[in-house]
Amino acid sequence: MDRVFPVYTQTNNCHDCFKCLRQCPVKAIRLEEGHARVLPELCVSCGLCVEVCPAKAKCIRDDRSRVEGLLASGRTVVVSLAPSWVGEFPDLPAGSLVAALEALGFAGVGETALGAQEVSASTARLLQDAPPGLYLSTACPASVEYVEKYLPDLVGSLTPLPSPLRAHAGLLREALGAETAVVFVGPCVAKKREADRWPREVEASLTFDDLYRWLEERGLDPWSLPPTGRFLLREAEEGALYPVEGGMTETLRAQGGLERVRFATVSGLEALRISLQGLDPGSLDVPCFLECLACPGGCVNGPGSRATTPVLWRRAQVEGHAQVPEAPIRRLPTLELHQAYVSCPEDVEEPGEEAIRLALRQVGKVSREDELNCGGCGYDTCRAFARALVLGRAEPSMCVSHMRNQAQRKANALLRCMPSGVVIVDRDLNIVECNEHFAVLFGEDALLAYRACEGLKGARLDRIVPFPDLFRATLETGEDLHLDLLRHKDQLFDLTLFPIDPGQTVGGVVMDVTHREIKREQIAQRAEEVIRRNLSTVQEIACRLGEHMAETEMLLRSIAEGYADPRTREGGADRP
Repeated sequence: MDRVFPVYTQTNNCHDCFKCLRQCPVKAIRLEEGHARVLPELCVSCGLCVEVCPAKAKCIRDDRSRVEGLLASGRTVVVSLAPSWVGEFPDLPAGSLVAALEALGFAGVGETALGAQEVSASTARLLQDAPPGLYLSTACPASVEYVEKYLPDLVGSLTPLPSPLRAHAGLLREALGAETAVVFVGPCVAKKREADRWPREVEASLTFDDLYRWLEERGLDPWSLPPTGRFLLREAEEGALYPVEGGMTETLRAQGGLERVRFATVSGLEALRISLQGLDPGSLDVPCFLECLACPGGCVNGPGSRATTPVLWRRAQVEGHAQVPEAPIRRLPTLELHQAYVSCPEDVEEPGEEAIRLALRQVGKVSREDELNCGGCGYDTCRAFARALVLGRAEPSMCVSHMRNQAQRKANALLRCMPSGVVIVDRDLNIVECNEHFAVLFGEDALLAYRACEGLKGARLDRIVPFPDLFRATLETGEDLHLDLLRHKDQLFDLTLFPIDPGQTVGGVVMDVTHREIKREQIAQRAEEVIRRNLSTVQEIACRLGEHMAETEMLLRSIAEGYADPRTREGGADRP
């Protein structure tokens, strides 16, 4: 089953900040719906995106489950331990760290620095009689992959040697048997990629951070273990300098006999690009060896480290621990090392000028003057961003100036279309922005000023509105304020104030409700008049109804009495 690429994104944690893209030296990031995804075909596994991601959305693949499977398989599994462990585990004896790794189930631990010594010996032999030209180190797999992908014209300058890890794996298998499984432990992400590319040599790779978590889960504290462990084969000497910037160069100089070779060291992929881009190796009149390191400061500053101590301190620890023999060392390689490298540049059809121009127009870049090259999108130039748009690796929303202009246009359109007066003022009661309706509310002078300076930007609020103290109160309290009827002379206003940036900016919406209130009073007056008249009519009807009822009652009584039996009328006799 294929392994996940060594660097990947936890999408749910990715918060649309583009910081990984801005920092990525090869722009191996694709933005999809605001989430940054690593592109394996472009990535060189330097791990810089992991270090800079503020949300910890960029992650390093943990190969521990694979390692535990190896340990359970019955095979002999050993560790190739990076020499930068000295700065990673301060004041820890080597024997205690070996004991901790053996307690996890490993059959033994060897120093990767032994492989570094093999590489140095082979490199020195190569440079001894080398013709003039450029010679690039191949100890750092991220730097090698960078040259293969992004400086393909210089692939022929890579020294035809494997990394110290692969050389050490060869030493371990030669001594312990061909079926021995080698697991690397160190600060490097690119070593995981190296294990993927050469799985028969290196079965898996763990970072120091992976190791820390494993030890913590198992309840193992290396500092509490007795220093009983011993490194496999033998202890390393000058090879222990490899994890510091210039360490490989120092081991080569110590070999002796390389006085005609010029040495230089570059750490960081951006520095490597600046140093090599456009260089013609044929223009060099002497052999020039360049030690190439992807991490600034060397492997002691690798992204798989958990150390919080300063890089210089870690460097001092490594240099203090290394047992370097007196020069010249004159070390001879014990292995026949060879590795051929081939260029593998990005295989895409480059967008034409018309496609680039249309992409630029998408983000409002119509002329050369519009191309700010601000880098806010993560790309160095607007044209590089346009290329990414055409290739589907970027989204228009990544352009900061474009989105700001879009937001400004939408805000301006809303301000213009709103029938109410709208104003925004700062803490000094200076107008930041307003619409024309606001100026109309406060007279001809305010309107003339608005037409002279659209938005009245910078104008003093107290020179335009008669109630600036209400704005000041909202600034001070940070609370909304609403007044249904605010009277000023013969005007009535509906006023709403609200803090935008508490204590700094206040927004206001003002409506002139004078005519509306006058009509409301007129309607109320007419309603009262109708009610008054209706009451009079009702009262009159009631009176007339009362008089008629009395007269009717008297008439009916007289009629009834006229027809009644006299005896009944007198109340003295019964009916016959």
